Amino acid sequence: MTIQNRYEFVYLFDVTNGNPNGDPDAGNMPRLDPESSKGLVTDVCLKRKIRNFIELTEADAQGYDIYVKEKSVLNNQNRKAYDALDIKPIDKKLPKEVEKARAITDWMCANFFDVRTFGAVMTTAINSGQVRGPVQLAFAKSIDPIIPLEISITRMAVTTEKEAEEQQGDNRTMGRKHIVPYGLYRVHGFISAKLAEKTGFSDSDLEKLWQALEMMFEHDHSAARGEMVVRKLIVFKHNDVLGNMASHKLFERVTVMRVKGEEGTPASGFNDYKIEINKEALENNGVEVREIV
Repeated sequence: MTIQNRYEFVYLFDVTNGNPNGDPDAGNMPRLDPESSKGLVTDVCLKRKIRNFIELTEADAQGYDIYVKEKSVLNNQNRKAYDALDIKPIDKKLPKEVEKARAITDWMCANFFDVRTFGAVMTTAINSGQVRGPVQLAFAKSIDPIIPLEISITRMAVTTEKEAEEQQGDNRTMGRKHIVPYGLYRVHGFISAKLAEKTGFSDSDLEKLWQALEMMFEHDHSAARGEMVVRKLIVFKHNDVLGNMASHKLFERVTVMRVKGEEGTPASGFNDYKIEINKEALENNGVEVREIV
């Protein structure tokens, strides 16, 4: 059964001495809003971590395959639906029969977690249609400005004997790492029950999503990302399928206040902040608040 309630959520995470989301157009420097100097993390980056967590924890579970994963060939992913339904693919087109076309797209939703969650454009040479997903994320933005640093690194080994001869015993190879000393990021998420009806996104899928948001950084540690930690996951659950309050009014009820240091300057740690939730009259308006983290 698909979810029967609309949801919004506020997700807060921080990074210490790491690069949460490098920009390939800027030499992999941490993404930055040039106007405010606040850090950015794209929705694509966060969805990637959710996908990786589901792939790691639900590898053998029916219906929890991942459509967009490392080294996957999307044509081959799309072909799985045609093979399962014994339908011959037509180059770049869905079958003319509406029932067959719908069956192919429905099969993709049923078998790929990220398709029924985030949606997908599957119109490759082997066409499996398009799906608009019920779960959407905005860009994450740091609460205060960040100061990206470029750190020089060396290595003592070389790759080839020729390189060793050219360096004449000095085997240090220079490199660069980009880090954010500290940044607390906030992102807003939206979950539509009406769109979930079309993809089959269920209550069990929703619980997997919450679990991924709670734990995905614990299985994503690397030297490049430093320490990334989820600090808060605040969920607003509407009593109605269409919702009871506007999402922006709910987001405004979550305030992140600077309690140490000067607001608008880089923070040094999570203890520099205080998070408050205004729950006044929410239940009377048909909205329930849940703090998962």
